[in-house]
Amino acid sequence: MATRVGTSSWTDKSLIACGRFYPRGCNTADARLRFYAAQFPLVEVDSSYYAMPTPQNSQIWAERTPDDFVMNMKAFRLFTGHHTAPSALPKDIQQALSPTPRQNLFYRDIPPSIRDELWRRFIDALQPLKAANKLGAVHFQFAPWMLNNRAGRAHVEHCADRMVGHAMAVEFRNRSWFSNEQTASTLAFERERSLVNVIVDEPQGFENSIPAVWEVTNPKLAVVRLHGRNAHTWEHAGNITGGRFDYVYTDNELADLALNIGKLTDLAEDVHTVLNTNKEDQGQRNALRLMWQLQDVGVLRQ
Repeated sequence: MATRVGTSSWTDKSLIACGRFYPRGCNTADARLRFYAAQFPLVEVDSSYYAMPTPQNSQIWAERTPDDFVMNMKAFRLFTGHHTAPSALPKDIQQALSPTPRQNLFYRDIPPSIRDELWRRFIDALQPLKAANKLGAVHFQFAPWMLNNRAGRAHVEHCADRMVGHAMAVEFRNRSWFSNEQTASTLAFERERSLVNVIVDEPQGFENSIPAVWEVTNPKLAVVRLHGRNAHTWEHAGNITGGRFDYVYTDNELADLALNIGKLTDLAEDVHTVLNTNKEDQGQRNALRLMWQLQDVGVLRQ
């Protein structure tokens, strides 16, 4: 088995503005995606977190990429427990909701019939990629306040029920899921529901730090997300010095990661590694350097 490597976006403003990744003249959405897909076999779609994706966009992405290219799709933020501005919802959904003075809504604020419609549209938006065999994981990055308690597990179960037939990858961001006494229980829960445990690399020692748990919970897929190790910016909400994910991995760090990623290929049919370092072209540079390391280990899929 082999691993795919990619980045968490191909359209970040700072990536385009820096002028180092895309060649001169590569200045349209079509050209950029085609160029990106010629460099990497995998990408994570993050725009679907901020706004409901559409089948039309998925069809375009499927048509512009090679046959063996794979896209992981981030789940819409409302589904993962994050606050969501009404303006992020489709216009007809906004009109169907009762007027509210709130600037943000949570999942619990949405009537069940409208929730059903949002799920239907989200699943529909995945279908063109799925039909083209280009849909990888559907990535649920749950809110930091999603606790490992009865309500938290019930919501994850609810999402899993909605995502039957898809590879649902789960990234928890509250350490109650992976405290020493809860790690085994969380992994057992993920295995029971065939959820993909997202292995993260990020700064440690903070209230919201999640440890790297190198365990495979679905034999079909493992997902690794590398957030960088910038402890200086990790707890800052603002976009200082490039944000929380401003980080260039050292060669030694990438070599250690490559060894652990290589071991996953013995446990899962596919391994996806996503670089979420996102200042300018950091993600692409880190991803290419990791690919060289994985090539040395002998597990790289190009």
